Amino acid sequence: MSASAHTPAPHPAAPASTPPIAPRALLVRGLLVGLLAGLVSFGVSAVVGEPTIDAAIAYEESVAPAPEPGAPAEDELVSRGTQATWGLGAASVAVGGALGGLVALGAALAIGRLGRLDPTRATAVVAAVGFVAVALVPWLAFPANPPGVGDPGTIGSRTLAWFGLLDVSVLTALAAVVVAVRLATRLDAYAAGVLAAAGYLVVVLVTVALLPDPAPLGDVPAQVLWDFRLASLLTLTTLWGVLGVGLVGTVRRLQRDVVARADRRALAASL
Repeated sequence: MSASAHTPAPHPAAPASTPPIAPRALLVRGLLVGLLAGLVSFGVSAVVGEPTIDAAIAYEESVAPAPEPGAPAEDELVSRGTQATWGLGAASVAVGGALGGLVALGAALAIGRLGRLDPTRATAVVAAVGFVAVALVPWLAFPANPPGVGDPGTIGSRTLAWFGLLDVSVLTALAAVVVAVRLATRLDAYAAGVLAAAGYLVVVLVTVALLPDPAPLGDVPAQVLWDFRLASLLTLTTLWGVLGVGLVGTVRRLQRDVVARADRRALAASL
């Protein structure tokens, strides 16, 4: 019997693992998507938000006491026209760009660390958790008020309470994601997600109960208040929605490019 008969057949080479998405590429695209999200949210705010602010200012002026005769008029540091156009647009784009960079960094850290989730789904989870923890929960606990509503003397305490809730919400959301990933190794993914979400909700509700109550609203018309808060929520949802959809689509395209390059290198190595 020949020696070749005893030689085992060579095993096929194991496919090379797919290279990860470069964090720098993800960050750059996150910034660009964030700028676009800020621009779109500016358009929404200009259409649905500015009329509610004008209505609130008109109400505030209608109930304000008349100035004393001969009293000097107060000078506006920034005109209302500038606030509603260039000021609002610049702030929206800047916030969108910064937020896009932060979410992109969060996605870069989450990819490969959320169990079996691929980069696209991991990015969607980061965007969804970010919207809930950063935007939705603080808005529900401390909804935005139009100009002239609330006690000016409580602005400092209300600001501290809002930032305190934001910190607790973000840190608890991060802990909930970590707990969900670890529980998923023992339970099914659905049960792990439900338990983690329930823990997050309990911590947030306890925190809100311990924080001071919002300031009294006064006699502001209910329709003015509702329209303003609805517009603020719509603007926030637009910002995060465009950011999430755009970033998920970007990661999906980056992943396809990475896989295609890896396949080409594998094919070239086999020739």
